[in-house]
Amino acid sequence: MPTISARRGTALAVTAAALLAASGCSDSNTGSTGTSGTTGTSGTTETSGTSVRANSPTGAAPSTDLPRSLVSQRLGWKACPAPSASEGGGPSPSPLPGGTRWECATMKVPLNYAKPGGDTIELALIRAKARDTKQRIGSLIFNFGGPGGSGITGLPAFASDYEKLRARYDLVSFDPRGVGRSAGVQCENDRQLDAYFAQDGSPATPAAEKTFVKGLANFAAACEKNSGKVLPYVGTTNAARDMELMRQVLGDKKMHYFGISYGTELGGVYAHLYPKSVGRAVFDAVVDPTQNSEQGSLGQAKGFQLALTNFEKDCVARAGSCKLPGTTPKEIESYIIGLLDRIGKQPIAGIGNRKLTRTQATNGIAQALYSKEFWPYLEQGLDEADGGSGALLQALSDSMNGRDQYGKYSNIQAANAAVNCADSKERYTLAQTKAKLPEFRRASPVFGDFLGWGLMSCSKWPVAGEWTHPDVHAPGSAPIVVIGNTGDPATPYAGAKAMVDSLGKGVGVEVTYHGQGHGSYDSGDTCVQGAVNDYLLNGKVPAAGKVCG
Repeated sequence: MPTISARRGTALAVTAAALLAASGCSDSNTGSTGTSGTTGTSGTTETSGTSVRANSPTGAAPSTDLPRSLVSQRLGWKACPAPSASEGGGPSPSPLPGGTRWECATMKVPLNYAKPGGDTIELALIRAKARDTKQRIGSLIFNFGGPGGSGITGLPAFASDYEKLRARYDLVSFDPRGVGRSAGVQCENDRQLDAYFAQDGSPATPAAEKTFVKGLANFAAACEKNSGKVLPYVGTTNAARDMELMRQVLGDKKMHYFGISYGTELGGVYAHLYPKSVGRAVFDAVVDPTQNSEQGSLGQAKGFQLALTNFEKDCVARAGSCKLPGTTPKEIESYIIGLLDRIGKQPIAGIGNRKLTRTQATNGIAQALYSKEFWPYLEQGLDEADGGSGALLQALSDSMNGRDQYGKYSNIQAANAAVNCADSKERYTLAQTKAKLPEFRRASPVFGDFLGWGLMSCSKWPVAGEWTHPDVHAPGSAPIVVIGNTGDPATPYAGAKAMVDSLGKGVGVEVTYHGQGHGSYDSGDTCVQGAVNDYLLNGKVPAAGKVCG
């Protein structure tokens, strides 16, 4: 979709060194941000005879008899291959400290849980075994967000952050259905995606509006043509059901879980469906489960605007060392808006023979706001764009869209659209969208238009959505630690309290982190990490209302 984010925060695991290399710049500093890139394959078909009762959920999901061949399947763990192009590419994951090697496997799940004995697809899994086998608690399953993020690439990318947890857990992640090698959704080809992500995401004329709507229709039609069989079944409810089957196949009595960004929504839906299966769980960078797509997008507009203001304040505080003109945050923002307007009228040189468009420039700014570590690159990118070189901002935009330096795309945005549209019932018309734009512009002069127009993301989608917002009420669940970051641009802080309230009394335990960027645990804050580690490793629930940072 030609907007800054398809929903509630999609950021890729990407090093600054790779960004700068792609943009033709050089710098000795490196960092990482957000969640990971991804993509897909086709599934297999299996029919079964004898069936057994899966752990029956309480809540919205119906009880189903799963074939014995699924519930009792054995996973053939073996050395991990290099990630596929659809998962973002790159080399096979390197061994962990002490020499532990990553292992990969595939697990069969029903394509359609209403017909559990019918067609199956394969989910790609990855794990690193616990260091202390005698004190091992079980598996700790991660989802890094998106939706559309590949756990196959995400877990190795961030493994060093979770090394303490590997003392007593097998670290496990997966490509959810529709992502990467798990029946990954495929839509347009690389050449078409270059054009799609460059097109005007905030059309200001009737002709531009027509092009925008046609782009959405073409993208949706390509998804239906290339992945029509799986599109009805890639929603969050089915992903949660897959996790319950995964828990059983892994041999765990309880689901121990670490969900980040969209992973908190997936975890909330799982807790609602299977509250008695929840073990020790942590939600970080929390999606507000009470909001519909419009409310979520408006909240994100405010969140990115807050993060941009914080970036501008930091620039002002550094006075003469900041490259951007202006002595107040408002003056710097006016400069940024003026720069984007100029790029909108006349795109500038990007990477290679590509041009940087306003949509890509806005995308690049948003991507850099996912992590405070990337603020220096945002400053550099804006300064270079002012001088006529848009390579760094384009590299940042490419990272959000899953494009590598060779022009190959992962399926992160295809999967993102497919999951969002399978989940959300809302289908906005052109007239409805235009009526909402003034409110979005008031929320953010920089990002409002793009997120407002993003309401039309599912308008041409061939599959109906399931809900207005997810149900995460989970009475009887074990405590779930819910961490909100006051400076989070993609999943604003208020979402943490909404999640706690929605989970129900005695379930959600809120922890607040006063920080910047998307998420809290990966910030390195010792207070947040200590609280999470103590709960996951020792079962000590933090005090409700605990504040860090």
